[in-house]
Amino acid sequence: MKRVAFLYNHDAPHQVAHLAGTMSALASDPGVEVTALVARPAAEAVARRLSGPSEARIQWQHIEMHPVAARFAPLLDRLFPFSRLMTLRANMDLFARYDAIVSSERTCLRIKHQLGARSPQMIYVPHGSGDRNVAHHPALRDFDLHLVSGQKLVDVGLEFGIIRPDNWRITGYSKFDGVDLDARPKLFANDNPVILYNPHFDPHLSSVYAQGEDVLDLFARRPDFNLIFAPHVMYGRKRWHFSLEFKTLNRRWDVPERLESLPNILIDLGSQKSIDMTYTRAADVYLGDVSSQVYEFLARPRATIFLKSHDVAWRDHPDYQFWHNGPVIDHVRDLEPLLDRWQAVAADYRATQQRLFAYTVDMTAEPASVRGARAIADYVGAL
Repeated sequence: MKRVAFLYNHDAPHQVAHLAGTMSALASDPGVEVTALVARPAAEAVARRLSGPSEARIQWQHIEMHPVAARFAPLLDRLFPFSRLMTLRANMDLFARYDAIVSSERTCLRIKHQLGARSPQMIYVPHGSGDRNVAHHPALRDFDLHLVSGQKLVDVGLEFGIIRPDNWRITGYSKFDGVDLDARPKLFANDNPVILYNPHFDPHLSSVYAQGEDVLDLFARRPDFNLIFAPHVMYGRKRWHFSLEFKTLNRRWDVPERLESLPNILIDLGSQKSIDMTYTRAADVYLGDVSSQVYEFLARPRATIFLKSHDVAWRDHPDYQFWHNGPVIDHVRDLEPLLDRWQAVAADYRATQQRLFAYTVDMTAEPASVRGARAIADYVGAL
């Protein structure tokens, strides 16, 4: 019997849904023993819930860092992923017991680098299907197998040497499994149009630092629209954000009291609803910058608007392909005219949205989790 572990070692549980369905489906294979390695209770709770009836067939194991490292974690986690790295370091002998480890983020590659010949096969499932350069980070070439959502990530991976012709499978987007993509959660007491403002946390690329408060102020003046302010879950977890790529530091701002209790503004800096597609399904309009969640929104084509707050020649830039799904504006003052014609905006970009979504996510009648589980079973079975 092959032993496969799914590694949940992130600070927040937003990546869990990209793995849990596949883990659940693989647990039904009699030739595979499946273990969930979880570092934090929040991630374990989400993984157990998404595993459904398969929960009992999965071995659940908590992984911890050394107690000395844990003393420094609250401080050092503000600067870099200290807890993630120290948890990996403390559990190398455990990791060596498995034939394969499945992860949705690349810090796990420390396992391969440290264990060398003792390392399990490392399998990568991206936590999103965006267009930024995180999709072709050079470190990703060290994964042994890539399970990707669609042809776009294959083409990008081959172009940048991240994948080889024989170490990838297109398996769809497992986060969609079990989610009614046509449902429209009702979050406000009225039927006014709902706008989701979903900025990223990157201190250089995100619009939230320079223009986020202006966005909220606009909707405070426009009660005929509803606003969901739900930035990337990592934005609310740190006071300061630093970008290694752009050498940029920026401070999270506090939402002013005047905006906290308005009936047409919902503020969520990191609840379960911010990661389970409640907001991407509830909104009529997506307002964002560089988050891959736009493709979760576009599972049902609707109006998208992008707020650019950094200098970039984006039109022919491969990292900004998703900005072709809607108008791109430089200032919040340009937003209001688009809101007043949001239905026309949706119609203008529908054909482009359908084309780019199909290129990004391969949707079939077979659930993505089942496709992913079969790909892993076939891979480890051949080891």
